[in-house]
Amino acid sequence: MVESNDSIPLDAEKIYLGGKEHHVRTRCGSVSVIVYGDQDKPALITYPDLALNYMSCFQGLFFCPEAASLLLHNFCIYHISPPGHELGAAEICPSTSPYSADDLADQILEVLNFFGLGAVMCMGVTAGAYILTLFAIKYRERVLGLILVSPLCRAPSWTEWFYNKVMSNLLYFYGMCGLLKEILLQRYFSKEVRGNAEVPESDIVQACRRLLDERYGSNVMRFLQAINRRPDLTSGLKRLRCRTLIFVGDSSPFHSEALYMTSKLDRRFSALVEVQACGSMVTEEQPHAMLIPMEYFFMRYGLYRPCHLSDSPRSPLSPSCISPELLSPESMGLKLKPIKTRVSLEV
Repeated sequence: MVESNDSIPLDAEKIYLGGKEHHVRTRCGSVSVIVYGDQDKPALITYPDLALNYMSCFQGLFFCPEAASLLLHNFCIYHISPPGHELGAAEICPSTSPYSADDLADQILEVLNFFGLGAVMCMGVTAGAYILTLFAIKYRERVLGLILVSPLCRAPSWTEWFYNKVMSNLLYFYGMCGLLKEILLQRYFSKEVRGNAEVPESDIVQACRRLLDERYGSNVMRFLQAINRRPDLTSGLKRLRCRTLIFVGDSSPFHSEALYMTSKLDRRFSALVEVQACGSMVTEEQPHAMLIPMEYFFMRYGLYRPCHLSDSPRSPLSPSCISPELLSPESMGLKLKPIKTRVSLEV
């Protein structure tokens, strides 16, 4: 365990496409945080799914010019990686104590305190969405809103538990082997982009496959074991008072979990967006499908996109283009639930 709560020296920080990496020491070890944007702006923190980091989980969304302009215009982005999942991560010492989902949620609090952040916007994918939901339940005053992609909130079903045990055994005996990568790619992406004998897999799947090669199996196994031991959060969902926007692909293995979670949230403050012909990682597979729902969501916070991009045909930005009923508090979970989008991204 590391007791101090300092970042590494400045000359050891890394620069990633305009972002700066900090290693923040916490009680559960060092955690990588890559910061993009003006730190005087409100904070948006991200947390990826199993075996991923910001590059393999969120680059599709942040490389989408319209979404990037919306997010970077309004927020400073803090990409948090699970321990040992950052780019170039070393293998975690085997003698290091295992951590729980609660430990990871508490680690986020330590990151916020290190950067002097108050209440933040949160965006997470699947396992990362679970960690951020747990964080929001434990520290309600520190969360402005939740954007959750294919989220989990219950303890693992028997099916998920079995798959997780298979993955854990593969990681233990073989590391990041070919079979494990195929299981993970099925978790992330729809069959349309994974390809088949006649159709090659898409560029995003190929890129994700290459990034998975960089992960140490033992590091991934630690995160997997924490997620496989996660408690059920259902009883805590009604206590949430932050607004929640949920995205899920209709081909996601966690589609039913997202529907269940939506049914347990306060309908006045939550919305569900179902994306057709898409897997779990909407951020990578169909990031344009997230744009307009996020704009509506952020308008409740007085946020908006820069005017010089307001001529986008996919993105009506002027308040006059948006139904007043949609912006009323009572409609937050009624008008947006569900929104269906097509693979052609006609949103």
